[in-house]
Amino acid sequence: MITLRQLRYLSALARHGHFGRAAEACSVTQPALSMQIRDLERTLGVAVVERRPGDVMLTDVGREIARRAEDVLTASRDLVDFARHRSGPLTGRLTLGVIPSLAPYLLPRILPLLQSRFPELQLELRETQTRQLIEDIKSGALDAAMLALPVAEPEIDTIALFEDLFLLAVPASDPRKETARVAAADIDQSRLILLEDGHCLRDQALAFCATATRVRSGAGTVFGASSLNTVMQMVAGGYGVTLIPQIAADVERRDARVKFLRLENPQPGRSIGLVFRRTSPRKADFAALGEVVKESVGETVAKSTNKKPG
Repeated sequence: MITLRQLRYLSALARHGHFGRAAEACSVTQPALSMQIRDLERTLGVAVVERRPGDVMLTDVGREIARRAEDVLTASRDLVDFARHRSGPLTGRLTLGVIPSLAPYLLPRILPLLQSRFPELQLELRETQTRQLIEDIKSGALDAAMLALPVAEPEIDTIALFEDLFLLAVPASDPRKETARVAAADIDQSRLILLEDGHCLRDQALAFCATATRVRSGAGTVFGASSLNTVMQMVAGGYGVTLIPQIAADVERRDARVKFLRLENPQPGRSIGLVFRRTSPRKADFAALGEVVKESVGETVAKSTNKKPG
């Protein structure tokens, strides 16, 4: 019979395309991994890999077996989760992904609450872009992730958490008053600073400004950065303007060199949600986590609403 170990090794080989890197990812020696793959091939009676000097390629049947192996491995992880997490919500290990434009602003609010209310929770965090988070959830590498909705994946389920409005961040020297409402047409597109490609916040900003073609063709002085903090430093230095989520405003407004203007109604924003595999047995955990997020952000939104946007 084939084993879960063999399927894990095949999955790693499919991801890395190299025996050495796959063995390292599985914390085994390369000969041990290679032997298990050969045993798998003998049991199945087919070649799953094409061995070449320096790398490896899965055969057509190997790719299909690797795809089906992912389903088996995910089901086995869900079975273990079901057995381990029956004593109460948010106990044991939970792997959580967060998009970069959310993590530094939301995590400091929710982590103390999680630690005090769920001391038996062993939280492991990963910060990366939406596309990778979705793939990691589908493969079982992550239990859940917090990101911008919607997610058009049939095997993914979601819990809506909160609405995160956008503000326009400008240098403090900008002549507009902090009570001003700004229309998309009033934003100087040549000075718009965005996150680099792959960040959902970049796409949302482009959609609001309706300038995707002009920005991507290189019109004007448009910078790209890998973090929102870097973008804000560029705004503070007078290099341009940007759209910033409201949840980030309390942190970024500490810099006296910037100020924030609200946008005209209907104000643009993003919907933040918790996403996870539809088949996961840990829905009670995700519901409890969602309540903690809603509580912490609810207080933040109330405070932000009572302030002027600067």
